[in-house]
Amino acid sequence: MALNFIISQIEEKRHFSFSAFLISLALTVLISSMPAHADDKQTVDDRASGSIKSHGLSTFGVLKYNPDFKHLDYANPDAPKGGKLSMIGTEARVTFDSFNLFIRKGDRAQGLEYIYDSLMTRAYDEPDAVYGLLAQFAEVHNDKKGVTFYLRPEAKFADGERVKASDVVFTIETLKSKGHPRYRVSLRDVELVEALDDKTVRFRFKGNQTRDLPQRVAELPIIPEHFYKTVPFEKAGLDLPLGSGPYKVGKFQQGRYVRLMRRDDYWAKDLPINKGRFNFDELRYEYFKDRGAEFEALKAGVFDLREEFTSKDWATKYKFDAIKKKKVIADTLRDDTPSGTQGFFINTRREKFKDIRVREAIGLAFDFEWTNKNLFYNLYKRTSSYFENSEFKAMGLPSEAELALLTPFKDKLNKSVFEEIKLSPKTNGTGQDRKNLRKASRLLKAAGWSMKKGVRTNQAGEPLTIEFLTFSPSFSRIILPIIRNLKTLGIQATLRLVDPAQYQERLKSFDFDLTTSRFSMRLTPGVELRNFFGSKAAKQAASFNLAGISHPVIDDLIDKISSAKTRADLVTACRALDRVLRSEFYWVPHWYKNAHNVAYWNKFSRPLKKPLYHRGIIDLWWFDKEKAAKLPSK
Repeated sequence: MALNFIISQIEEKRHFSFSAFLISLALTVLISSMPAHADDKQTVDDRASGSIKSHGLSTFGVLKYNPDFKHLDYANPDAPKGGKLSMIGTEARVTFDSFNLFIRKGDRAQGLEYIYDSLMTRAYDEPDAVYGLLAQFAEVHNDKKGVTFYLRPEAKFADGERVKASDVVFTIETLKSKGHPRYRVSLRDVELVEALDDKTVRFRFKGNQTRDLPQRVAELPIIPEHFYKTVPFEKAGLDLPLGSGPYKVGKFQQGRYVRLMRRDDYWAKDLPINKGRFNFDELRYEYFKDRGAEFEALKAGVFDLREEFTSKDWATKYKFDAIKKKKVIADTLRDDTPSGTQGFFINTRREKFKDIRVREAIGLAFDFEWTNKNLFYNLYKRTSSYFENSEFKAMGLPSEAELALLTPFKDKLNKSVFEEIKLSPKTNGTGQDRKNLRKASRLLKAAGWSMKKGVRTNQAGEPLTIEFLTFSPSFSRIILPIIRNLKTLGIQATLRLVDPAQYQERLKSFDFDLTTSRFSMRLTPGVELRNFFGSKAAKQAASFNLAGISHPVIDDLIDKISSAKTRADLVTACRALDRVLRSEFYWVPHWYKNAHNVAYWNKFSRPLKKPLYHRGIIDLWWFDKEKAAKLPSK
């Protein structure tokens, strides 16, 4: 199962998504057609087609794990099963009204990703490798235009029905026709999916961007066709879902909690890919409408674990008595994944933001140095790149390889693309850097917005207004200082605080001026970039292209990223894309840190080795009876 792609929104780095898993599986790490370990005795060579059946797939190289591997290196195969992990989920949710993971309608409950299995699943100590789960083998076709999966005969849904090739066909066809709109983008080049028999399913692809498609379909959650003969797929409600994964929905109370119970009869519990994983008998997600109450509930032991996304709170609040006595552990887990693309996204669908000079001026009003010192206790670094903290970040002058991609479009690009790339502007840390504000004023004037009696207006006498949309009251402390600076520039800037449900609806319909959002780039970017930066996604309701980016060169560079044959080519294309995106000022970059700040009651243990590219808590930790016995009973 995949749980690596997160889009987030709220306080510095608090995760948000309509469902982390929906996006995780629809747009997660993708795959090329290169077979791995073809010379291994357990890899089957299909001489008829010349292609090779493999136990796993990797984008640009061989797999780390041989077909006879016993368990993932970072998992403890002897981890005991049992106990409960209760937590606040990583999505910005205060309630739920649906267990349907796959449609746009409704507020989905958290943790639903653990109900479903996929054909193949990630190893989080490799950047882009997947290994067999429902499918024992995958066979990428020689022409790179398709892939065939061979299902395990023992794979079953929770009701005992076998997982068949027809279920895979049903999944793909249903997601494409009735699923969340994002599936239409991510699966648009899947031309055909057919069941050759009960255990064999073949995909055929169209177009030239097929490198990533085998892994994309390999990581989709597979849903049962027979279940949806009685339950409407498009229904957003609290009908208990049916999957083949390690957990099932247990008791729940809408708006308060949902319990996921580990399945003792889980068909794949003894597979090497799952050894030492899914150790908790119960995963419980708690819902609070107030973050203050949420924090107090952690202190009181109402729930077990909380990831803190607010630097001020991490620096000042986590000093309570239970932490001093080591009953609660405040821990920092290293994060080696790309840091995430967070910032104020500017909605260029609105006429007032179409001029690049206006967008650049808005960015100059943000004083990160003051914010970091006064609000974040200097715990953060300024983001400059859409690929921050990764090898894809553009630096310095373009390389010859980058120029080869960019020069043919020179007449369509800003000249800054070909110059030394600029980092996010620095300030003097006073909160009102006059130098930056003077530059912003000049840019606004050049764009046709003149200052008249302290108000920035256009030739028609209309004032320049900017509304920041958020659902997080605590984020106002970050927005209000930039609003003050914008008002100094004569801009009528305001903050609009709405409830989470209204916020999500306004985002889906792009009804905002500026909003704060964050999404994480994959370790091997591919066609999913269309959803963030592609011209078609700019017009697609509920897409992740919040800024409304519609640029032919960006579309072309995304195609080059998706079709890169080597990692070197991928790095080059991503850096070229980064240069173009940054030159257009579609966003005001925020900040990052490569760590997870986590507080939890001291009743858990974990493997000595953390997976490089995953937090690993739910997957790999376990309930420790000896530690729990030392804690006071509640």
